[in-house]
Amino acid sequence: MSPSSTAAGRLRARLSEERPLLLPGCADALTARIAADVGFEALYATGAGISNALLGLPDVGMATMSEVVDQVGRICDVVDIPIVADMDTGYGNAVNARRAIRAMEAAGAAGVQVEDQVFPKRCGHFSGKEVIPIDEMRAKLLGILEGRRNQETVVIARTDAIAVEGAEAAIERANAYAEIGADLVFVEAPPTRELLAELPRRVRAPLVANMVEGGITPVSGLAELGAMGYRAVLFANTALRASMLAAQSALRVLHEQGDSTSILDDLLPWEERQRLVGKDELDAFEHRYSVRNRDGDPE
Repeated sequence: MSPSSTAAGRLRARLSEERPLLLPGCADALTARIAADVGFEALYATGAGISNALLGLPDVGMATMSEVVDQVGRICDVVDIPIVADMDTGYGNAVNARRAIRAMEAAGAAGVQVEDQVFPKRCGHFSGKEVIPIDEMRAKLLGILEGRRNQETVVIARTDAIAVEGAEAAIERANAYAEIGADLVFVEAPPTRELLAELPRRVRAPLVANMVEGGITPVSGLAELGAMGYRAVLFANTALRASMLAAQSALRVLHEQGDSTSILDDLLPWEERQRLVGKDELDAFEHRYSVRNRDGDPE
């Protein structure tokens, strides 16, 4: 099987292009289906979103490896586009991270992201973060890189050091992670547009930018970030937060009015709901495999 025929190979090939890749954050299989349906080339299985949507908890390291891997598997199962999976800190030391990359690959992930925070980690845009020593993170990355069963699996190394050690230390870490072999580097939460623009000039690897509406980093668009030199751009929370607002609004109306008649135009049409979850495809399979449609009597 040629590398380009695998999800990891396709992701790697796309990331080798100069134009930046836009990755929407998806916390569940339904959102992944919608993202693929509207035309995204790849998507990001967001750890923060999985913690919010699956557990109803904030992004403070509460989701376990098995919970996240299971959710990543569900996402990979329903779409054909490559998935980049957030595996937080690798769920332990270098040996744990080696196990985690193999679990993510088995679930179907084409790429993974790992960060240098202590465990339990915190959302990159929360206060109170801490980072592990640089040599410990280098060892963790080595475990991941050597642990891959598919050498095409993309590895993104994230540093949260700006908030803890400052921009110069974060740049040092980013270059160290690139030197050990990370395919892309993700410097989380630069607080100014000037630093955001400076990073691609000083980090010796393709870079990831993370746009968090209301977070620390000024939100910029794909074209602007591409011109700065970023290779991939995450909008990790957009879909989830839009869904949360829509659900909150609809449920408030339902609670206050006792019915949904006043918001019918705000609901996804019944037929579109069934299309997005692939009902016609399953109906076709059911018809094909039904014993009533086979020639002769069933054995």
